[in-house]
Amino acid sequence: MKYTFTLILFVLIGSLIFPVISSAQIVVPDSTSKWRKKLVFNLNLNQAAFSSNWKGGGINSIGLNTNFDYKADYKDDKQSWDNEIGFTYGFVNNSGQGFRKTLDRVFLDTKYGRTLNSKWDLFTSLNFATQFSKGYKYEDDANGDEQELLISDLLAPAFVTLALGFEYHPVPYFKVRIAPLAPRVTLLRDNNGRFDEVDSIAPYGVEVGEDTRFEWLAFQLTADFDKDIATNLNLKFKYLMFANYETFEGKTIDHRLDLMLTAKVNRFISVSVGGIVLYDYDQDNEVQLSQAFNLGFAYSFQNFVDK
Repeated sequence: MKYTFTLILFVLIGSLIFPVISSAQIVVPDSTSKWRKKLVFNLNLNQAAFSSNWKGGGINSIGLNTNFDYKADYKDDKQSWDNEIGFTYGFVNNSGQGFRKTLDRVFLDTKYGRTLNSKWDLFTSLNFATQFSKGYKYEDDANGDEQELLISDLLAPAFVTLALGFEYHPVPYFKVRIAPLAPRVTLLRDNNGRFDEVDSIAPYGVEVGEDTRFEWLAFQLTADFDKDIATNLNLKFKYLMFANYETFEGKTIDHRLDLMLTAKVNRFISVSVGGIVLYDYDQDNEVQLSQAFNLGFAYSFQNFVDK
């Protein structure tokens, strides 16, 4: 019930702020500034309800997906400073099953670059990734009753990565970072056995009883693409590869691909489809997949014109 109230509250707040922010949903070029700023906010609602005698079958449900992404990039002749904040959260509340999280991610990234030539920079970066709330997997016990089993939480896990290397940026909408030195810290708050469903010895690579795991000698590669590939159609992807030199072999290399295709229906409505492909040997020895389709309100603002 409290999640239904939360969703209704979101809708009411949105209806109040919509007339205010809608007038700012435009591109305002600022040729005098060395900062390129872009904000994207999405709010997607879904709901279904059926009468007690509905013969077609179905479950009463209500859901919400939100996404907030803000970038602020500075550039002059010799140096650059890029910053990104990304928040994603979603849930569904199905009758008889209750509240279940569908999306959850916190991502912060900052990078300082020094120009080598028109396409290459020397860079150092720091990024942080975790989730907002507890995550569960659902399994039936011996009696056939469904159980929720804890597998993640706020700062459990969380990843902090410091990278030093080279960035290749042939065009404004595509960048590749190559970091031969990329130490990473994995944080696992309250790692006292509560994540046994992930691993009873070292969930997320952190031994039970410890809160951190340090990987000092590591390599990281990231690739970012964000471009309007057609009128009102945007393609965005982020790829990350992480390899620990000390345990280096094919099966221990981490891969993550986030992909999103977004189409604007009109000035305020968008439809998007995307997914995540994840392989992390410390979490699971098989590839993990996540997919989402959204239709809802979209707000964006930027101070530059895409080429």
